[in-house]
Amino acid sequence: MTFRIVQSIFLLGLLLPIAQAQQAVTFATNWKAQAAHGGFYQAVADGTYKKYGLDVTIRQGGPQVNNRPLLPARRIDFLMTGNLLHSFDNVKNGIPVVVVAAMFQKDPQALMAHPGQGYENFAALKNAPTALIAKDGQFTWWQWLKVVHGFKDETLKPYNYNLGPFLAQPKAIQQGYSVAEPIYIQEQGKFKPVVHLLADHGFSTYSTLIEARTETVKNNPDLVQRFVDASVIGWVNFMYGDRSAANALMMKDNPEISLAEIEASVVLMKQQGIVDSGEAQTMGIGAMNAARIQDFFNQMVKAGLYQAKDVDLSKVATTQFVNKQLGIDLKKSLAPK
Repeated sequence: MTFRIVQSIFLLGLLLPIAQAQQAVTFATNWKAQAAHGGFYQAVADGTYKKYGLDVTIRQGGPQVNNRPLLPARRIDFLMTGNLLHSFDNVKNGIPVVVVAAMFQKDPQALMAHPGQGYENFAALKNAPTALIAKDGQFTWWQWLKVVHGFKDETLKPYNYNLGPFLAQPKAIQQGYSVAEPIYIQEQGKFKPVVHLLADHGFSTYSTLIEARTETVKNNPDLVQRFVDASVIGWVNFMYGDRSAANALMMKDNPEISLAEIEASVVLMKQQGIVDSGEAQTMGIGAMNAARIQDFFNQMVKAGLYQAKDVDLSKVATTQFVNKQLGIDLKKSLAPK
């Protein structure tokens, strides 16, 4: 055997562990690619996941796609879900998954109104003659609005994700995702809506949660930690760094979105403190607090969505992978000088 062949075999042996270190991971979202998923796409596009030894594939959700059953079925490794109501339901129904990070400190769920109609004050919204709310909202946070803020079922009309009825009724209010629908309203209605985040009025759930199987947390915590850490870094870079590669990847996955829409959404996320506010500013993006989860659950019990005995909160989320101040120094380095 010649020296060159021996050398080649030796070099191949050095390279193989590097290739093997890239662990394949499938991460599913709850909707089509959009700015609200940006940090995850950033970590794929700029190589952050690979730096953490992960070869991540993002599997989109959508109107005809339900990725939630795939996590307990072991067909995906991690799942992005909306807010803690889903997590409470998982525990209530005995589904062995757990929240390992909360990328949004505020849920972007909002109520929107036409300007100049007397709805600049949140308390006035309950007097609107028409409230356009989708079915899932009617059975969840609308119940909280009734108990805590005095909203009434008599005003309810179905929202079918068509802005036409809202645009045609100046006195109507409508639900919306605060980093998306306001942009569409400006495009279609040519006015800037009044936007009230439910999070600013007591709806204290975390949002854009990362869920893992309970067995993964127990048996492979290193994998969970690497995925959470890389996702946190991805979100810091997406919010404060160069996100052009992530934008391109999202537009490839979802051709229905535009660069202008993504950038407008990022502006709203920053203005509203969706990602980086509260606990995240001192403990890092992804931060969670068990007391806050308890408080939100108590609110939902008061709203009649659960009984106190329904959910063992110790099984809802774990803070072992977050609250480590990860990304705070990186954010400072990316801040304009």
